[in-house]
Formats: sequence, structure tokens, C-alpha cells
Amino acid sequence: MSTSANLSGNAPPGPVLVMGAGSIGCFVGGCLQAAGVDVDFVGRSQRLAQLQLSGLHLTDQDGRDQHIPATRLRLHEQVPTGAQPSLVLLCVKSGATAHTARDLQQTLPAGTPVLSLQNGVQNAPTAQKAAPALKVVPGMVAFNVAQGPDGRFHRGTAGQLAAQDTPALRLWQAHFARAGLPLVLHTQLRDVQWGKLLLNLNNPVNALSGLPLRTQLQDRALRRELAALMEEALDVMAHAGVRPARMTPLPWRLLVRVLRLPTPMFRVLARRMLRMDHLARSSMADDLAHGRPTEIDGLCGEIVRLAHTSGRSAPLNSAMAARILSHSTACRPMPAPPPRT
Repeated sequence: MSTSANLSGNAPPGPVLVMGAGSIGCFVGGCLQAAGVDVDFVGRSQRLAQLQLSGLHLTDQDGRDQHIPATRLRLHEQVPTGAQPSLVLLCVKSGATAHTARDLQQTLPAGTPVLSLQNGVQNAPTAQKAAPALKVVPGMVAFNVAQGPDGRFHRGTAGQLAAQDTPALRLWQAHFARAGLPLVLHTQLRDVQWGKLLLNLNNPVNALSGLPLRTQLQDRALRRELAALMEEALDVMAHAGVRPARMTPLPWRLLVRVLRLPTPMFRVLARRMLRMDHLARSSMADDLAHGRPTEIDGLCGEIVRLAHTSGRSAPLNSAMAARILSHSTACRPMPAPPPRT
């Protein structure tokens, strides 16, 4: 069960603090600021330096083209002293969740709502355990954002924001909608998170391919690799009693079959899946290209752990996690091979 935004003309409940000024943090926070919300961005010094030079440029596949000058951005390397945000957007990588949550608890008033907009299913529980005085809410981002040159952050696919239904987030729905970011609240988000995780199993396939998402999905060999990862994950989930919410028009098992079809048939049956522009790529591809740690442990690693809890194994997801870890350890950019036919 879910509820959609109820638009109103009320002012925002207060300022927003973005913890993790990466692709998602900059895009979501930037859209909110462009819609009139006061936003503070906390991020790495290198990213902040880029934003100080170029400002924040927001674009998407539907024609959004907004620029926030650097002079209007409030940028910080750590949580500002005395900050009292009405909402925190937790957008750091999974490996930084616990210590970031502890830092927030040391600085922010007790009870501050924190919305986790991170991949995987364990980040919100991890943050809540590390910061019990805060109110951490699980969330999900169903669209892709890629970083481009000159402070550009581009949404290249369709999708909405989703979160667990809470009174604090109901106050924010109208303002997310006004920012062009519909926020759907669910009474049970866990199944939605598992569904998003299934789709995110394409992230390592895309990252290792070196191709844009749309091009990669039109490569049958790469689709078969994704299909195998998803099929194994579905078997593990079924054995563990997990029922992932449907995230595409096709049921999960049928989607696996469609992924394996010849490309001309796939293009016809998966038209909506291919509705993305040429700039879309996975965040994991960016991480590998820049030698940063990836979130593979929260994707394929989560499937492996779920399998172990029920006495099973997930060799394909385990092998994919090892491949990504190997490239991450090497910290070298991934070359882009020519597309295969």
C-alpha cells in the first residue's frame, strides 16, 4: 500500500541537510533547492571544489535544465555546527553509513529524521543502530543519475523516490513533488528495496562493460549475464521467503526470460526498460572509473549473505562480487570496449 504526494502551498518544514554530495545527493538536493528549499551539502573536498567552480547544473531526460550558481550553494566538509535540519538525506556509499550516522548523532538534535537514499536493504538499519537518537527512515531512488562535466548531474531514466511512510515525510511530500521528485510513501518498503536490489544487479555488469546503460542492455551476452545473476537471486529470495516487489511491467521470472531473447525481440518486449538516454550509466561504473570503493557488498554481497542464512550458496553473485572487488582494489579506470552486435 502506498500514498502519493498531496500538493499544498505551505512553506517547507525547514532546511535540508544532504550527507554525501555525490550524484544522488547533488541531484535530489539541487532539485529541492531549485524549488525553494534551503539546502546544505556535505561532501568530499574534491567534489565541493568542483561545485565551487561551476555551481550545480541539473538536467534530465524530460527537459529539465536548471543551474544553481556556486554563490548560492552552501557547501561543507562536515556537518555545520549548530545545524538543525528538518530532514537529512543520507546519500553516502554503504561503507560509510555507520560512521556517518554516528557523526550526525553527535551534531544534530535527537529525533532528527534521516532519509536513507542508498542502494541495498541494510543501510537504514545500520544507520539506526549507529545513531539510535535519530529517526532513520529507509528510502529508495528508482532513477539513475550520472555526473557530467562542469557540475552537471543528469537523470537519464524514469522513476520516483520511495520511502517508508512516516508523519515527518508526509510533511515533505508536496515539496518533493514541487521539485519534480515525486515521493511515494509505503507502509511496507522492504519488498520494494529487494525489488530495486534485483534491478541493481545490473550495476556490476554495466560497470565492467564500460558501456552506457542503453548500449549495454542491447548486448545479448551482457543481458544473459544479468539474467543469470537475477535468476540466482530470485531462487535465493524464494527459498528465504523474500517477495521482491515488481519494479517493471514484466513479472520477475518473465523478465529473466526476456533478457535472454535475441536483441530484436528484446527491443520490442522491453521498450519501457530501454527508455533512457545515452548519458545514463551506473554509479558503480563511475566508482570503478575513478578508483573509488563500490557498493558491490550491498548488492551481490547481500544475495550471498541471504543465501547463507538459509544454507544455500549464490556462486554467480559471489563471483561477480569478487570481480568487482578485484577491479576496485586495482584502482584503475575501466576501458570502454567497442559494442558487440
